[in-house]
Amino acid sequence: MAWGPPARAGRNLGGSTVDGVLELRCRQPTGEVRSTARVTQVALQFGLSRGQADRAPSDPIRVHLGPGRITAFVGPSGSGKTTALSRIEACYPNAHSVQRVSFVPGRSIVDSVLPAGTLGEALSILSACALGEPRLWIRYHRELSEGEKFRARLARALGLHTGTGAAAPLLCDEFGTSLHRRAAKAIAFNLRKLVSRGGLNLVVATSNEDILGDLQPDTTVHLLGSGRHQVIERKPTRRAISFSRRLRIEPGGKRDYEQFAAMHYRDTDELGFVDKIFVLREGLGGELLGIVVYSHGPLELALRNRATQGRYVRNPGRLNRELRILRRLVIHPDVRGCGLGHRLVRETLPRVGTPYVECLAAMGAVNPVFEKAGMKRIGTCAQPADQARALTELTRLEVDPQARDFVLQVCRRSRVRRIVARFVYNWYRATTGRGERRVARQSPQVLAQTFRGLVGSRPVYYLWCRDGNRCSAAPRRGAGGLLNRG
Repeated sequence: MAWGPPARAGRNLGGSTVDGVLELRCRQPTGEVRSTARVTQVALQFGLSRGQADRAPSDPIRVHLGPGRITAFVGPSGSGKTTALSRIEACYPNAHSVQRVSFVPGRSIVDSVLPAGTLGEALSILSACALGEPRLWIRYHRELSEGEKFRARLARALGLHTGTGAAAPLLCDEFGTSLHRRAAKAIAFNLRKLVSRGGLNLVVATSNEDILGDLQPDTTVHLLGSGRHQVIERKPTRRAISFSRRLRIEPGGKRDYEQFAAMHYRDTDELGFVDKIFVLREGLGGELLGIVVYSHGPLELALRNRATQGRYVRNPGRLNRELRILRRLVIHPDVRGCGLGHRLVRETLPRVGTPYVECLAAMGAVNPVFEKAGMKRIGTCAQPADQARALTELTRLEVDPQARDFVLQVCRRSRVRRIVARFVYNWYRATTGRGERRVARQSPQVLAQTFRGLVGSRPVYYLWCRDGNRCSAAPRRGAGGLLNRG
């Protein structure tokens, strides 16, 4: 199928736009194929004509493009999807095509996505495009895999498209072709949310109909070949991702965490004194998609003392009986942003078996996953005294923990290594009761990575109570109820 040229407003170029409705006229190929020996042989062998007479154009395709709408062209290869998008693009000078998005050399992914917006807005777009791993945010586009490059282009296009006006569509050809089917569905699910919330105007072309249930296009154009098509209008509804009913939450173990350790933004795999682990699995015996780890908490936390009115000060026995800390939450990168993280936390918190569960999360500054799961945000942790001291000492030695040569500094300068090792040892001792032997056998690279992970951010403190009302306002000692028990 060949497509007739679309028309800009006020011009008769074979198409028209009226009140946001775009009319595309398609016609069948015309003209006679040049006769060659091979063409003649194929025509005789299969009973075909060497020429094709002009046919009357098929019925025009009318689609409604506008803010908050998704239009999907669906059909097999060669049905005209790509040509349809190029004709639509010709109607809108401000349109952005994902396939033609480029990256500035020397600029990281996180700097390339929505550079005029906030960091939180940029990370929200990256997560929606299934690019939710911090280690990928600080890489260059050329360093990514092919699937990751597509996701990065999509994220950058979304960022560039923000604020360009609702009339201009964002175009994405071959949507989901290079992705794992589960990742394609997750991105489709997240795009539907972004389009509805942000008023974007999205047009995609795909041969994969399995994503339509999550993408929920307002208009679906099925290209059937031979100039035939079918247009379906459907109002999107709010629903969970298509494979959510197959998901199972069940008890797990430390061995399960080995599959997720590399996916977490912390370089250290230290889990503390683990109490319970739960995994999110895709069906009975299916692939692991998420994990949450609950451990015994550190002896002292200032924000915990403030939230519980000092209930656990110098009382480790009570602390061990009544409180656990959510030490790790990791969701497979393919399905991040689909609500699976707060579902896993929300459904496992009551299964931990303690009145209180706390959490320290650096990602809390940009991702409200724990609040969505029902935890109370108490505040942001102040910089610990030993952390401030370590950073001050390194500054005096003209050492930057974020510099590329930090590992080399730890390796070659004994004083730098002592400062780093002391800080890491104190953290191990506070969380696991062990530290000296572990630090002694760690390489400079592991020490440097662990140090960076511990001092690189100020985590947000969350607290969950089995009795939610008592979490909303910290009760006083002696006020009765849960906090009055010994």
